[in-house]
Amino acid sequence: MELAFATFLVVSLVLSSFLLETANAGSSLCDSKCGDRCAKAGVKDRCLKYCGICCEECKCVPSGTYGNKQECPCYRDKKNSKGKPKCP
Repeated sequence: MELAFATFLVVSLVLSSFLLETANAGSSLCDSKCGDRCAKAGVKDRCLKYCGICCEECKCVPSGTYGNKQECPCYRDKKNSKGKPKCP
């Protein structure tokens, strides 16, 4: 009985580790693209935060450090509560 429980725990840990890696695969892409996008930002931590949110939702980030938002309409069209662009 103890062996079965220990085996179950090991298998559960391996599976959860695999699923966590899969979930973070998109995040590393967003981290990389947002790092490029926010490279020249005055408030870099805020830029990275909002870029990351937009990237996860839109699955894209425009090229360059500014502009080019036509490359990603979802990213371009996201607005904050004040009606201003949400994504940097």
